Amino acid sequence: MLTPMEKLAPLSPVSGGSKENKAREAVSPGGENVFGAIFRSAIDDVKEADAEFKESQYLLATGQLDNPAATMIAAYKSQTAVNMLIQLRNKAQDAYSELTRMSF
Repeated sequence: MLTPMEKLAPLSPVSGGSKENKAREAVSPGGENVFGAIFRSAIDDVKEADAEFKESQYLLATGQLDNPAATMIAAYKSQTAVNMLIQLRNKAQDAYSELTRMSF
């Protein structure tokens, strides 16, 4: 069963203009990098949706599924989860490219 994405903890504001503060990472309360948590959650969503789709395919193939439309719904969920992960990756790459082009 799919679970909703967890709420992200608010980022703490960076105080002052020192180099140490600029280099500081945004960290969630569990000590994990916020961006890592977002990607880990998206990857887990993809894995869960794919497992649901495979189970639905198996049940459909063995005649145990009452509603064949459930397989198509599971396929769409799986495809949507993968597309969201791809878009997250693309946006992260674009942001990284912009940051590397900046001059301080």
